[in-house]
Amino acid sequence: MARRKQEAQLQQELETQEEWEDMLSKEGLFVVDIHQQWCGPCTGMLSNLKKIRNDIGDDLLKLAVAKADTIDALEKYRGHCEPCFLFYAGGLLVAVVRGANSPKILRTITEQLQHEHKVLDGNAERKEIKDPYISQLDSQEKLDEEEEKEEEDDTSEGQVDQLTSEGKKEVTVCLIKPDAVAAGKVPDIIADIEAHGIEILKNEERHLTEEEVRHFYSHLQEEPFFDDLVQFMTSGNSHVLVLTKGRTGDNIISEFRDLIGPTEVEEAKEAKPESLRAKYGEKTFMNALHGSSSEDMAMRELAFFFPDYVVPVAEGKPKLQRTLALIRPDAFRNHKEEILATITEAGFKVAMQKEMQLTREMAEDFYKEHVGQEYFEELITRMTSGPVLALGLAREDAISGWRNMLGPTEVEKAKTEAPESLRAKFALDETKINMLHGSDSEDQAKRELEFFFPMQQTVAVIKPDAVGTKDEIIDRIHESGFKIAARKETHLTRELAEEFYAEHKGKDYYDELVEHMTSGPTYLMVLSREDAVQGWRQMIGPTDPEKAKEENPESLRAAYGKNILQNAVHGSSTVDHAEVSLKKIFGDLKFAPDAEEVEQTEKKEEKKEEEPAKTETEKTEGKPAEESKPAEESKPAEESKPAEESKPAEEKQPEEENKSEEPKPTEEAPKEEEKKSESPKPDEEQKGEEVKGEEVKSEEAKTEEAKPEESEQKTEQTESKEEQKPAEGGEKKEEEKKEDGEKKEEAPAEQG
Repeated sequence: MARRKQEAQLQQELETQEEWEDMLSKEGLFVVDIHQQWCGPCTGMLSNLKKIRNDIGDDLLKLAVAKADTIDALEKYRGHCEPCFLFYAGGLLVAVVRGANSPKILRTITEQLQHEHKVLDGNAERKEIKDPYISQLDSQEKLDEEEEKEEEDDTSEGQVDQLTSEGKKEVTVCLIKPDAVAAGKVPDIIADIEAHGIEILKNEERHLTEEEVRHFYSHLQEEPFFDDLVQFMTSGNSHVLVLTKGRTGDNIISEFRDLIGPTEVEEAKEAKPESLRAKYGEKTFMNALHGSSSEDMAMRELAFFFPDYVVPVAEGKPKLQRTLALIRPDAFRNHKEEILATITEAGFKVAMQKEMQLTREMAEDFYKEHVGQEYFEELITRMTSGPVLALGLAREDAISGWRNMLGPTEVEKAKTEAPESLRAKFALDETKINMLHGSDSEDQAKRELEFFFPMQQTVAVIKPDAVGTKDEIIDRIHESGFKIAARKETHLTRELAEEFYAEHKGKDYYDELVEHMTSGPTYLMVLSREDAVQGWRQMIGPTDPEKAKEENPESLRAAYGKNILQNAVHGSSTVDHAEVSLKKIFGDLKFAPDAEEVEQTEKKEEKKEEEPAKTETEKTEGKPAEESKPAEESKPAEESKPAEESKPAEEKQPEEENKSEEPKPTEEAPKEEEKKSESPKPDEEQKGEEVKGEEVKSEEAKTEEAKPEESEQKTEQTESKEEQKPAEGGEKKEEEKKEDGEKKEEAPAEQG
């Protein structure tokens, strides 16, 4: 009993911030195993630590296990704490050991105990350190925040995705297992890896201990073969490699997983005979190699084997371009699949795709710059003879690359000068019109993509089962040309989940769906792009991941989905559904997908407040006289304002209030009407004023008395525009009505 009490005193279990702070206030050298709920503490190492403590017999040495999930001070260790041992003395962090490395931990304990005794004797001072791995994460987080800010700033650019980054390279961890090492296959395996353009950043031969293997494969501990796996992995030396590729390491994890092949050797030999496991593996878990399964797992495995290794900085991702590719009706009918295969082989990514039937008006609008050419009529006839296939292609040099593949615009010239070009190969004898189109500049690509794929916004959701792979998914989102206009990670409440999936209420799977969506953190995004709703739906693939693997193997659900419920991602099904979801998640905020989109309400108000500072010339240039708001100090211009400027605005006010746009000062209502329809209504009303004379003036007075609230609102808006004080409103209103009555006869002439 006394021993258990002593054990409890020497090994604390910390689960709250208060317990953590209490530990820091105590004297001694604390060795703290930081862990999370899902994996628990490193039990093998704790046994070793207890043995070390008993062997040393120093009361100053104390052990603790701390749960990062519930201690605020350890928030940064969540997802980055296995295995991780922190050394605290006098409330200060004095050392860190990452990895289940018993010799290093023993050495650190010995050194720190000696130093702590010197500190307590007054012969030394404690030196606080920062965890280098967490510091690296902080630096990366800062870079990510800067990149996110740049993304928000660049949202207005819309068309060309500038994929530049100063972050770390993507890496993966590879284990060459004891069977392959014992058979002398390491040089051949390394040669195969390098032949695929993969760079080996680190290569270390190690004999793994039983504790290391059990911890490394802890996710397989419930499998019946786990003990055999442990015995196999400790039977001889392994090689631990850190791999990357190219300037950024993009997709190295999935590419290397594809290179090593299926886990089962027999399946690898059947399905992927060229894979490394098929070539070098023996059977079951004796499959020669291991590769990280995700970016998160790669970082954990890297910290496990090389806790002090610093991942090199990415050299900068290439600038991707997007261009429009148009397969005209004749080629679409006869050669669609062949052309699409050629596009894929050339390294283009089909970011957007739409089949549609053009009307004559649409075709004439798209090719309006060719009006007057002798071929124009035939071009329009061909373009409207059947459906066309519009593609948004992405590649580093998409515009010039696609134009080169197309060849010269003139069919005969294409046949003689570039017989292998697409326009030469798919030309029709009965016409001189070529069968494919491509944008010839970035500006034209932007306009043409907007024509076929109008700018939209949609809601994208990374579900709890796939949040661990969100970085990979976000990379693919960027590659597909989407801009992330807003994002947030949250734990959905049941109420919000039920509201979010209200359209599924009453279906058999509804309760299970809500339970899953509230089971962990969810990552929510607003995506902007041309044709965003359909484009995102196409990118995520069918609901059932198995079906997705067959029909759309490149889709996100095919790559990250587990089953129909845990299918990784969600997307709005229609434009209307996207708008509803946007409001549910982000409220009434407005996001700017490109330069033509209005900014958020606060910025609009700031802009309105700045407008009075503009010169009279700036405000009136290019507008009819009745739309120009005269400056307060410009008396002649103010006197020339038509009397109808007030009344029509009041008559239109109920209609303006129903509009979705933000309310504007009432004197601008005629401007909005003029811009949209050039309605002659103000002229008719003015003529009526000429005939009715004083009756209308009397009617205005009655209207003002009958609608005091509308009058007061209008007066306040007018005064705000002219920088008037509220107290002056009544006098100015009476003065304006008097002047308006005197100027009624002049108004039609001025307007004309």
